[in-house]
Amino acid sequence: MAAGRNGRTVRDLRRANRTVVLQRLYFDGPLSRFELGPATGLSSGSVSNVVADLVADGLVEEAGSVDSDGGRPRTLLRVAPASGHMIGVDVGETRVRIELFDLTLTELARAERPLEQQRYEVEVIVGHIRDGVAEVLAEAGIAPERLLGVGIGVPGIVERTPDRGAVVHGQTIGWDAVPLEHLLRSTSQLPDAVPYFIDNGAKTLGQAEMWFGGGRGARNAVVVLFGSGVGACLVTPEVEHGRAVEWGHLTVRVRGRRCRCGALGCLEAYAGAESLLERWREEGGRPPEGVDEETALTAMLAAAYPPAGAEADPVALAVLEETAEYLGAGLSDLINLFQPERILIGGWAGLQLGARFLPAVRRYAASYALRHPAEKVTVELGRLGPDAVTVGAAILPLAGFFARGGRRPEPPPEGPAPAWRTALQERAPH
Repeated sequence: MAAGRNGRTVRDLRRANRTVVLQRLYFDGPLSRFELGPATGLSSGSVSNVVADLVADGLVEEAGSVDSDGGRPRTLLRVAPASGHMIGVDVGETRVRIELFDLTLTELARAERPLEQQRYEVEVIVGHIRDGVAEVLAEAGIAPERLLGVGIGVPGIVERTPDRGAVVHGQTIGWDAVPLEHLLRSTSQLPDAVPYFIDNGAKTLGQAEMWFGGGRGARNAVVVLFGSGVGACLVTPEVEHGRAVEWGHLTVRVRGRRCRCGALGCLEAYAGAESLLERWREEGGRPPEGVDEETALTAMLAAAYPPAGAEADPVALAVLEETAEYLGAGLSDLINLFQPERILIGGWAGLQLGARFLPAVRRYAASYALRHPAEKVTVELGRLGPDAVTVGAAILPLAGFFARGGRRPEPPPEGPAPAWRTALQERAPH
């Protein structure tokens, strides 16, 4: 197909026009054809053609009408919720959560797999994801072929390689170059055309908050995740979809506590939920035994901040107050380095902790940061709750769907089998 002066083909132009119309209807709809013109910058003729294509493909449907000035009522259009489905997976500290969504991110089914002692054993995680995906599809009665993709948020750094796909380097959980995508492909019953999108959990949290939560409208933001560990996602005009940063392994105390990563003095060693509970125990506190970290942290907060008339646990209170200062100091580094408009705090531990001492964290952040950037930033809790990582993971295939102009994923081209598949075949019993 011939390309224009800027290298774009007619097919590229059509895809771009479909993308912009879909996105405007998705985020701002329902809208009429008349409203789509100024909203997208397309001519009325282009809008009509694109809408006709999207309606024919089943991606857009009518959603009532509104009166016009002196003319016929205008038909409203919206994205058809049942025209596509995505799965989001959160590989968390205490459980693997799998959720199935329709195209408008309405949850249709969910499955959870608790993680026990050897919680990050690779084969166990792969099995939980594989079985959970099959479970939610069966519960909702959705054929695997209808999936636009499976998004997965994981702890650690994700590297994309040509022969092994997404590889996870999770030093704090003992994952050394784990080829997660290919392990899933080798055991899953999903069709080859269904793509996997694997990324850092803090980035998927950031994606969700920027699209639907407290980050909407911000050009520069940092979304931080507090769970057992600590992470962050940086969003700037240059990094529109966000970039995961290993903020939890910033050194906040020289020769300090030993972190899960093996280094000394990391922020995570003072602010992560796992370290909070360890510090409470080391100082003479009594965390509940035989419960997961979420339950134990809830108990710690209740001990430090009891109902009126009850006596507070002084050890728990002292540890939490010190943690507020570490969190504030850690946020000040983000403020000084990136000068964001907003900082959003999320993750199950972040939401619990922030509800108790967010004002103190703000004060410490302002006291440690440079005055000018500190005066321009707001520090708030995320708005999407503890499911935000899963929602953000599901956004990954949704973003790919938009980028393709609403086209479904295509099967991979025929060619030599990738190295990982050849290796598996060679290892298989004959």
